Formats: sequence, C-alpha cells, structure tokens
Amino acid sequence: MLKKMILILFMPVILLGQEFNAKVIVNMDALNPGIKEKLENFGPSLEDYINKTKFTNKSWEGERIACTFNIIFSSATDNNVYTAQLIVNGLRPIEGTQRNSPTLYVLDSPWSFQYEKNQSFYFDQAVIDPITGMMDFYAYLMLGFDGDSYQKMGGSDYFKKAYEIALRGASSSKYAANWEYSSSAYNKRGLLENLLDEKYGQFRIDYYNYHYNGIDLISNPNKYDYAIKNIVALIKNIEKVRERLDSRSVLLTVFFNAKAPEICESLKNYPDKDIFYTLKKIDPLHISKYMEMAGK
Repeated sequence: MLKKMILILFMPVILLGQEFNAKVIVNMDALNPGIKEKLENFGPSLEDYINKTKFTNKSWEGERIACTFNIIFSSATDNNVYTAQLIVNGLRPIEGTQRNSPTLYVLDSPWSFQYEKNQSFYFDQAVIDPITGMMDFYAYLMLGFDGDSYQKMGGSDYFKKAYEIALRGASSSKYAANWEYSSSAYNKRGLLENLLDEKYGQFRIDYYNYHYNGIDLISNPNKYDYAIKNIVALIKNIEKVRERLDSRSVLLTVFFNAKAPEICESLKNYPDKDIFYTLKKIDPLHISKYMEMAGK
C-alpha cells in the first residue's frame, strides 16, 4: 500500500512544499467595532504565515496536514493587548479513502498577546513571539502526531521542538502565562512532558499501529480483522498501564478528546461489547458515548 513518504534532505537545497493546509477562523463578537477594525487582517495574515512557513528541513511529499485554528477574542485593551481562546483541530488523511482521522483537538485558553494593525508575521526560531510562537508550537505538535502515525516514534524530533518552544515561552517576561505549567486538564508543557516520557513509549507505538495498521486498513475487507486487532490493542494496553501513568494524564486526555468518536465508529460492530466498559474506565470524560455503544 502506498504511504506518504518524507525524504530527509541533508544538504542546503530548495525545499519543495510547505507542510500545512491551515484555515484560521476569527471570532470577534465580544469586541466593539473600533477594535474589530484593527483586527481585520489578523486572520488572513496568520493563515498565510502558517501555510507559507517551512517548519521542517524536509521535502514534504503527499498531502499537507489539514488543520483549523479557531481564535475567539474575549477582550482588548487600549494598548492593543488581546485575550483569546484558541481551538486547534488537526487531521490526517485515511489511506485509500476521502476521509480524515482527527489527530488533535484542544482548547487553549487564555491566550494573551499584543498586536498592531496590519502587523506582519515572520518565522524566527530565535525569538518566541506570543503570536507566531503559539502557531509554531502547534505546528510542531501536529507534525509530531503526524510523524508518529506513519512511523514508530516518528514524531520525536518535532515533539522536542514543541517542548523547547514551551520552555522558552515560559521563561519570557511579558507573556509567560501563555506557557505556564498548570494542573488544569490541558496544558502545553504537561502534554509534551508526557509525549517525551519513556513510560508513554508503548502508547506511542500503539498510536502508530492504531493509524498505520488500523485506521488505514479498516475499510479493506481483507484486512479488517487485523485493523480492528490493532485498534483494540491500544485500548487494552492503556488499561494495563493506566494506574502507572499520571492520574490526570494530559496526553491521554488530548488523545481521547480527538479520538473518542472515531474509536466508537470503528468498533461499532465489534462483538465483545466489554471493550466499551474498558474505554469507560480509561476515558471517563466520554462515558456517555461508550455506554451508548455498549447498549446501556
């Protein structure tokens, strides 16, 4: 089966193709008309930044990573400091189909930054800008999940880049709160610490098999049983080690927030309905979905 190939280039050459097909959606309903006018080019400029920036030193072959950044503004000050919620959705194509598999769904809030009307955005890894730094972080996070879904541990280098951005952002003086480590259900540093922790190594291998040997094959009648076996293996392996993992694992929360509907759809014909009781135990946030699938 033909799979996406990513060729590493070791010498300076002209790099072909950026990695993302991003859509930026801006909601300014909470702001007054004068403030909205200052932000009229914010969304298009940020979308251009994501889609035209080359985040890797690789020639990207195949489809760009489809993603959406929903930015919901909540407040603004007279000196052009804004606060917003950021909702990020990442997708991965399912081999041999026209469908996509979700790889990321997070709500990141609050996000504060200063923005001047018609401000330009530049990719500069030496500086953690409160706007482009956030985009860079999620770009590398999505590249990491994409890489892990095609190769065992294939996203490690990208996860490390994302973690470096989070650490440097937390040490910045003005907007460190965007990157602070917290005990909330979602935080960027906690997520990357999980991803780079050896005790989540089996989960990342299972993540690869879930996609490459599971979701990618499930529509093939000759490989359906094998695909389901790999999807179920991820669930059962999480159950085995759940007590040894963090009690409020950010990684598992992020994973199931993105994947719960897909898992339910994939296992709707699975004969052993006890699998949904296992899911209920390891992912209590989506109990209602699993009990519906279990027929309870």
